[in-house]
Amino acid sequence: MAARKSNKPKAKVNLGPPGRPAGGRNTNSRAGSQPAAKKAASPRSGAAASRGVVSRSKGAGAGGASRSAASFSRDDAPRPKARRSAPLPGGRRGEAPRRNAPVAKGLGGEQVEGRQAVRELLIGQKRKIREIWMASDIDAAPILDDIEQIAHAQRVPILEVARRTLEDTARSEAPQGIIAFADQLEEASFADMLKTHNGVAPFLVAVDGVTDPGNLGALLRCCDGAGVTGVVLPKHRAVHVTPTVAKASAGAVEHVPMTLVSGLPTAIQQMKDKGIWVVGLDDSSTNTLFDIGKLANEGICIVLGSEGTGLSRLVKDRCDTIVGIPMLGQVSSLNVSAAAALATYEVTRVRMAGRA
Repeated sequence: MAARKSNKPKAKVNLGPPGRPAGGRNTNSRAGSQPAAKKAASPRSGAAASRGVVSRSKGAGAGGASRSAASFSRDDAPRPKARRSAPLPGGRRGEAPRRNAPVAKGLGGEQVEGRQAVRELLIGQKRKIREIWMASDIDAAPILDDIEQIAHAQRVPILEVARRTLEDTARSEAPQGIIAFADQLEEASFADMLKTHNGVAPFLVAVDGVTDPGNLGALLRCCDGAGVTGVVLPKHRAVHVTPTVAKASAGAVEHVPMTLVSGLPTAIQQMKDKGIWVVGLDDSSTNTLFDIGKLANEGICIVLGSEGTGLSRLVKDRCDTIVGIPMLGQVSSLNVSAAAALATYEVTRVRMAGRA
């Protein structure tokens, strides 16, 4: 289907640093400006040449938009008006953050890349989203329709930018033609994590020295699926939420409560003082993961170490018990995200059996 053409003037937006030609335009803005030259119709099938104000005629379909499409009707959603948005760190609206901009302390998560991660960011509605960039040559897909629909309902600006501009700004290997800029993730209260909520005992995961963002993202995705109630991360010598973490988690960073602690050994002692069983995972143990039994029905924390060194000595000493995962083949261990999947779902299995 040919893209719709608009006779209304389009506002120009600078999408690069000073002196760099503009890489895109703000398609949500109706503010007065000098009319831009007419753009030829895009050859992409089913997509409009201008995102934001002009919607696609093709609705969201299977394969991308089952959860939120019913909540937001494209015809009923309020049309966003031109407005100012908060400036990005180190740059103006429509301008990428500077590479040398100071890094904010905390969990991170200000830049979200990847289609599923951006979609979950919108669905979560837990933090302010400044704007979303889409590559001007991106192919039509149901999940993109879904993202546009929810963004319009929430009045989040969507800008088309040149593919080169977007990829130069991206900090993950494959941003999938989309980046969102948002406020930092809010930390959960560590003290609140130690409490029983709605009859559900704490089910925590603590991470000791994991520095690979892909592993942390996959671990968080497992935690969300298994029903973990909180993840404890060290403030130092550990990766926090980067664009790669958010993308690898498939948006789970928006739903899993996370907190930062100054020292993991001290945090473990506080858990034990509150009656939470602390179970460390280490290959050297003669006890297996499947021996935790009824401990899983009580408050429990699974502690996972880095792939290279495993649990640190102080952390291992503070755990109530250490268990391992049986390895019956030639490879000596699993990576931390695979170990997290087994350990968390073993706790979930025991809890579900207890409720049956």
